Amino acid sequence: MPIPFIVGAIAAASAIAGVGAGVKGAMKIKGANDTIKNAKARNDQNIKRFEELNQATTAEMDALGKEELEIIKSFQEFAETYEKIKNKPKFANINIGDTELPTYSPEDLKNASIGASVLLGGLGGAAVGTAGGFAAAGATTAAVMALGTASTGTAIASLSGVAATNATLAAIGGGSIAAGGGGMALGSALLSGATLGVGLLAAGIIFNFTGSKLEDKAAEVERQVDKAEAQINKICTFLSSLKNTATAYLGSLRKVKSIYKNRMGILYDVVQVQEKTDWNDFTDAEKKNTESVVRLVTLLYSMCKLQIVKKATEKEELDTVQILAADEKIRQADTLLNNL
Repeated sequence: MPIPFIVGAIAAASAIAGVGAGVKGAMKIKGANDTIKNAKARNDQNIKRFEELNQATTAEMDALGKEELEIIKSFQEFAETYEKIKNKPKFANINIGDTELPTYSPEDLKNASIGASVLLGGLGGAAVGTAGGFAAAGATTAAVMALGTASTGTAIASLSGVAATNATLAAIGGGSIAAGGGGMALGSALLSGATLGVGLLAAGIIFNFTGSKLEDKAAEVERQVDKAEAQINKICTFLSSLKNTATAYLGSLRKVKSIYKNRMGILYDVVQVQEKTDWNDFTDAEKKNTESVVRLVTLLYSMCKLQIVKKATEKEELDTVQILAADEKIRQADTLLNNL
């Protein structure tokens, strides 16, 4: 075969091979591009899911924290009224099932009440999640701490940072509620998201490379999304558990508070309005009502003291929602109300 024909045949074959490689490269680029787009859509959905659940959980925890502080604040009225009663008996320890609730002196209640007033007064300008931070750490403890801090002259504004600026985020591993930090778990998830953003930004430039290199880049983006998704799923499980626990606990608190307010109103009328301050002058119904109020105050104080979130011992781990402890308090509340 003449050389020109041989060269022509080789050129034709090369052209066909080149077209084939081009088609394959184009298919790789399209596949990689689709992978990146799908990964971005999945990551956006994960972040949206996290943000919505975080917002809902924060709102629920804030409602719980505020309710607990309002309850603690109301104890001053009880303490002042109860102290006026002369010759009153010392009520027996309050037992609910196998559990004995610790008793608190009127002075303890007054101090906590003043601290709760301080915290409630500062909530107006506080960051979203601050009240929830008090609930997560135990509102009673936060109230007592607030009283001590306020008495030293420390600015009340600083208390929100001590207790927490965001209940749900501060409750996630690493950074404790006291530190107000988001922790390693949240940081990892957000960093993964940030890295993904860089990867997606670079994707436009990668189109100048070969299809194979773009495929590698797409695979890396998918790995980053998978890592971020695993972290977000873990955090969302925590948030969901925290939200459900807060909702149930808030419902129980409000139920007990309603009965307490009603019975406290009766006691207030007897002592403060009728000025009946000698226990021996109380009717049997009034004595029984007074004992019920004491039991309700003890229960509410104990419930507000519960630390909803327990700090993790390892920085890389998430904190723990105290579901069993909360359920036990709810059970105690139901039992006491039924016995009343």
